[in-house]
Amino acid sequence: MKKSVLAIDGPAGAGKSTVARLVAEKLGYVYIDTGAMYRAVAWKVLRTGQPATDENIVKVAQDIDVRLEYRNGSLRVEADGVDVTDRIRTPEVTGIVSQVARLQPVREKMVLLQRKMAENGAVVMDGRDIASKVLPDADVKVFLTASIEERATRRWREMKEKGYEVSMEELKKEIAARDKMDTEREVSPLVRVPEAVLLDTTGQTIDEVVASVLALCR
Repeated sequence: MKKSVLAIDGPAGAGKSTVARLVAEKLGYVYIDTGAMYRAVAWKVLRTGQPATDENIVKVAQDIDVRLEYRNGSLRVEADGVDVTDRIRTPEVTGIVSQVARLQPVREKMVLLQRKMAENGAVVMDGRDIASKVLPDADVKVFLTASIEERATRRWREMKEKGYEVSMEELKKEIAARDKMDTEREVSPLVRVPEAVLLDTTGQTIDEVVASVLALCR
């Protein structure tokens, strides 16, 4: 099998990161979590203590150095030399990451970094606009989705495991609002390109979804 480039897109909570990481492991490829890069910007914005205005977000993005590295078998995210792998998964970061990701100057910088990472192939990249914008020439394109109820349940379990008390109904509202923002934003909206294979993960196990993606790669 040649060293391909895989693009996996989809809405929040569809299982993109988990599936992409496992597919990359099975293929011996590098997994690039683009969402983590935008989360790193959001984390730094919150760290400044300044309001999360578009102007302040763009200013932070211009100066930030975001790096993804594999250490001891796991993906680590660094922002300005600080390991923020766990810090970027808080509800506070989640609350502003869509606002961060919709700004064109922010996306332009992140896309340049993402394309550079994929130059040599053998990568699996997930996000909202990978097939449509970042890697339009990807060899395999997949659009993962799931019902809002399913995605909210997954996020609720994830938050609970990390010690956060969250309301299921609030999570449903947040996911629906994020879907609306991601699909309606002017810059690189969430969209399924015609050639992307649609995989609805509702009711499926992670292993089943991973097997479906691997079958497409073959």
